[in-house]
Amino acid sequence: MKSYLKVRETCTVCREELSHHRADDGPAYLTILIVGHIVAPLLHIVFVNFRPDPLVLFTIFAIGCVSLSLYLLPRLKGAVVAFQWARLMHGFGNKA
Repeated sequence: MKSYLKVRETCTVCREELSHHRADDGPAYLTILIVGHIVAPLLHIVFVNFRPDPLVLFTIFAIGCVSLSLYLLPRLKGAVVAFQWARLMHGFGNKA
C-alpha cells in the first residue's frame, strides 16, 4: 500500500506490476461482514447482561465499529489483491 487504501503501481521488493488489480468493493463488503459478525452478538450479550444506558452503549459500540472497520479495511484490501495475484486473475499472470 502507498497510503491508507491506495495500492502501489509496482511491488517495492519484486517489482511485480500491481496497477491492474480489481479489488473494487470486495474489501468493504468483507469488512462489513466481519465487523457485523463480531459486533452484533457482542451488542446483544452486553445489552442483555448489563443493560447499560443507551447513550453509553451507542458510544462504545460506535467507536468500536469504526475502529475495527478502519483497522480491517486496508488489510482486507491487501488480502483481496494478494488473492487475485495468487490466482493469476485480472492480468497478473500475463508475461507480455
